Amino acid sequence: MPTAVAVAVVDDEVLAAARQPWAGIVRERTAGPDRWGCEAGPVEGWDRSIEVEELEEGLHRVTQRTTYQLDLPFFAWLFAIPTRRELRRLPLRKAPPWWAPTEALDRQAARTVCSLCILSMASGYLGTLLTQTITFAGEEFGVGLRGQGVALAVSRVDLVLAFSAVALADRLGRRRVLAAAVLVSVAFTAAGALTPSLPLLIASQVPARGLTAAMNLVIGVHAAEEVPAHARAWAASVLALINALGAGLCVLTLPAADLGLRSWRLSYVVPLLFLPLVVMAARRLPESRRFVRFHAGGTRRTGSAGAGGTGASDGSPRLRGHEGRLGMLAAGGFLAATFVNPAAQLQNTFLRDERGFSALRITVFTLMTGTPAGIGVVAGGRLAERGRRAVGAVGLVVGTILVVLAYLAVGWPLWALGVAAGIFSAATVPALAVYGPELFPTVVRGRANGVISIASRVGAVTGLLAAGVLSTRLGGLGPALAVLSVGPLLLAVLVLALYPETASRELEDLNPEDR
Repeated sequence: MPTAVAVAVVDDEVLAAARQPWAGIVRERTAGPDRWGCEAGPVEGWDRSIEVEELEEGLHRVTQRTTYQLDLPFFAWLFAIPTRRELRRLPLRKAPPWWAPTEALDRQAARTVCSLCILSMASGYLGTLLTQTITFAGEEFGVGLRGQGVALAVSRVDLVLAFSAVALADRLGRRRVLAAAVLVSVAFTAAGALTPSLPLLIASQVPARGLTAAMNLVIGVHAAEEVPAHARAWAASVLALINALGAGLCVLTLPAADLGLRSWRLSYVVPLLFLPLVVMAARRLPESRRFVRFHAGGTRRTGSAGAGGTGASDGSPRLRGHEGRLGMLAAGGFLAATFVNPAAQLQNTFLRDERGFSALRITVFTLMTGTPAGIGVVAGGRLAERGRRAVGAVGLVVGTILVVLAYLAVGWPLWALGVAAGIFSAATVPALAVYGPELFPTVVRGRANGVISIASRVGAVTGLLAAGVLSTRLGGLGPALAVLSVGPLLLAVLVLALYPETASRELEDLNPEDR
């Protein structure tokens, strides 16, 4: 196993700090004099010890040795150097590094997050594919902006399949539904490469998008159930970054659309290439411990759930008793989607038709304005561990204003505003995405998030149809989005007025019926 060594001459105060159990990447326990093992952490083995050589009065030469083995499937290579660098500090920093969760994950939680990241990357690609290619498909099939907006709106009927899948996750388990969803979604996505018309393309992508949407919901639920209370926003931010990476990979395939009228179809074949990786991730993904613990209670837990309003006498989960939270989050999802979806899904059409961008230039623009959004996701995740509501509200207001200004701009201001809008908008993701998994008990967590997703899809359809009509009447997508911006601005008010503060609270404290 790797060993990190740190040697330093320190005073009494620093020596005392070096002799404390560390709560950083791992949470240590005392294993002997000047020796510590791992109580919880993403490692297979962990042994830290220090040797002290007394020097002149008040000074000591300290040699710290840490032997460890990271247990991070698929990502251990990425954190090898940062971890070694962190362990060569003497004393170790009191706070975890910026790239680590604020509370150490145990091995199963770390394995879960790693596997979910691979699945999230796949869902990022699959979920953005139709949006990124609709303008090129529309050109081949002779369908204009309004028709493309209608096609995207029609594709939102996938919410029926998405809801069914997440409801099954409450019965069959998170892992089984994720494994089936990713395989079927890839198959239907690849079928899109063979379609001869826009209606058939949409027909092939409805099941693919529905299962991809279900994946996103179940991934969020699974992560929230596995990670510690102080790391839920961090996990949401990591999964959002990886999801964006998958979407970015999709964008990288767009220059192929310039090769010919039909070459956009190549992007639909790419998911077959990463199928072996996602199958491996699905096999390594452990089931949620909260799901296993709840269902291990059998009839007793089902009956108590029914008495508490989340179950029925036949054992099927019900949402009765959670209407207030459900209505609040459903309204929030609707308001956000009326603006976010047309702004995101019609971006390529806007750049191509209103700003004259080629496929290559669209790719460059998307990567240059989207990549810095990672700053917002990371910062938002850190800040959201202290408080969700303020981060969410500020990100909504500032991000919405910047997005509208970007769609009204021409030339370099378009690029600059796009970068700023991406950063502020991305900060809302870890702050607000965790509310769905946090505010409902285990037995209905998937189903509740499915209902919220339906409300979001209705908002998306409303926004897309409204954007198509308004852009025609007002002379462009920018003025249309200015009108639709009322949605997220109202959501910011809703967040501050009604959303509860959930930072650092255990799921069982938020949902007493899970105790």
